[in-house]
Amino acid sequence: MRIAQLAPPYLPVPPKQYGGTERIVSLLTEGLVARGHDVTLFASGDSITSATLSSVYPAALGNSGLNKGDDAKPLVHYHACYARASEFDIIHSHGQYLSVPGAEGLRTPVVFTWHGSFYPGETAEEKRALLQKYKHLRYISISDNQRGGLPELHYVATVYNALDVYAYAFSRHASDYLLWVGRVSPKKGALDAIRVAKSLGIRLEMAAAIDPIDRPYFDEQIKPHIDGERVVYHGEVGHDALVELYGGAVATLYPISWHEPFGLVMVESMACGTPVIAYNMGSVSEIVRDGLNGFVVDVSAGIDGLCAAVKRITEIDRVACRADVKVRFHTDRMVLDYEKAYETIIHEHTHI
Repeated sequence: MRIAQLAPPYLPVPPKQYGGTERIVSLLTEGLVARGHDVTLFASGDSITSATLSSVYPAALGNSGLNKGDDAKPLVHYHACYARASEFDIIHSHGQYLSVPGAEGLRTPVVFTWHGSFYPGETAEEKRALLQKYKHLRYISISDNQRGGLPELHYVATVYNALDVYAYAFSRHASDYLLWVGRVSPKKGALDAIRVAKSLGIRLEMAAAIDPIDRPYFDEQIKPHIDGERVVYHGEVGHDALVELYGGAVATLYPISWHEPFGLVMVESMACGTPVIAYNMGSVSEIVRDGLNGFVVDVSAGIDGLCAAVKRITEIDRVACRADVKVRFHTDRMVLDYEKAYETIIHEHTHI
């Protein structure tokens, strides 16, 4: 197949550090090339890929929420892909909502994977309204829970995100700390993780990216707890340092308060053998198998529920955590699932 992968222009593919969408696009692109497909990646010029790279911008625009307020630049990027639609059998867009209208009327089928929430209050209403207007286009969800935000969209498949399991070293034995990883934002649960660690008297290690738009929250709510002893803040760390943090943790805390469509942090942690303790929100119950690779805690149980789960963490077999990720979330499975979806879409499109 001749496949166009359309990535957002905000970060390079793969990202140098934080950037879940771009990491998935990279793994998918490289996997498709390895399977013999002719792939063109539309991404920033500082991306690294074995596919053919097509770029409007020589460097990524920047992932700040402030930068994303400029609508014109990403539109130019998306149009550059759609202008070449006739060269491809299918276009797979991982872009923002602005990439959707341009797909209307193209003779080449376009399918969208949205890496954010569709739920009211969790994404802008103008984005939801635009997607509803173009609900007849094709969408691939990254979890079944994601669909609940806009159930009227034309979903053709659910394909879970993945990672290269072998890039994550397995650690059979944990150290003596809890871990929280993510972007510092109220919905990501950093404050709840701190409260759990303090309640249990266990050190909390934090590997966190801070978007400038979230800086006031960090300064006011999180920073006062960081003392370098009981709460240790590492900032945004690279892959090797992150894997080391995962491997040494007793458990990774994931007390989110939003419908996160897929949490790569959970899968990364389990790939290293470290179980996950998370609130039953978003895709959590599709990723964490309660009692096998972690514990799923009802939101109503709050901090007490999380603490109770930490006290039971020795019930979880770290080998089982790793094995489950190999079966359900390794790159090969994701690539095959997308390949199957592409074939179905192309077949249906040619018989319209």
